[in-house]
Amino acid sequence: MPERRIVAIGGGELKNKETFRIDSYIAAEAKKAAGDRRACGLFLPTASHDCMPYYNTFHKVYTGIFDIKTDVALTVNREVDLGRMRGKFEKADFLYVGGGDTVFMLDSWKKTGLLSLIEDAYERGVMICGLSAGAICWFEEMYSDSVIEGEYAIYPGLGWIKGKISPHYNERMLDFDRILLYNRSCAWGVENAAALELVEGVPVGSISDGGKVYRLDASSGKSVEKVIF
Repeated sequence: MPERRIVAIGGGELKNKETFRIDSYIAAEAKKAAGDRRACGLFLPTASHDCMPYYNTFHKVYTGIFDIKTDVALTVNREVDLGRMRGKFEKADFLYVGGGDTVFMLDSWKKTGLLSLIEDAYERGVMICGLSAGAICWFEEMYSDSVIEGEYAIYPGLGWIKGKISPHYNERMLDFDRILLYNRSCAWGVENAAALELVEGVPVGSISDGGKVYRLDASSGKSVEKVIF
C-alpha cells in the first residue's frame, strides 16, 4: 500500500516563486507517482473562496514550469456533483490545498462532502500538499486568524496529525510562543518558504526555500526550546 503523505508549507507567494524549491520537490514526487502517465495535480482553493486567479497561478507554475496537468475543485456557492468531483480526485497524483480562511474551508468541506473525497485520496496514498490553511488543517490544533482577521487563536483542526502547528511562524513567533508557554505544550512552527513532510502521520523531514521548520517545546513553562527540524 502507498504511504499516506502530507507536505505542509508554512507560507510564501506561489506567484513570486517563493516556494519554488518546495514546488519542485512536489512536482518530482508527483511524476514518480504517475509513472509513464503525465502527472496531474488537483488544486483546492476552498480557503480563498474558490479564487480563480489563485488557481491560475498554480496552473502557470505547475503546468508552465513543471509540465504537470492541473485541475481545480470548485465547491463554494454552487451545487457539487460528487460523482463528477470524485473523477477529478481519482485522476490526481497530488492534491494542493491553497491558503486563506481555514475554519471556513473545513466547514465547507464537511457541508459539501468534499472532505470524504480528500480522506479517500489520503488513504489511497495520494500526496496531499498545502500552504498556510492547507498546511495546518490536518493537525489537532492550528494557530489561525480565520474568525477575525488579525486576531490569532488556536482552533481545532481535522486531527489527522497530533499536536499544534503555526504557519508563517517567522511572523507569529512571539504570540505563538506565549500561548505555548501558558499551556506548557509542544508544537510545530513552520516559517514561510519552508515545509514539513509527514509520512503516516510522522514528521520525517523538512524542505527549505529559505525558511525553517521548528519543533517547539514549552513543557517546562519557563522558555520555549526550539530545534530546527
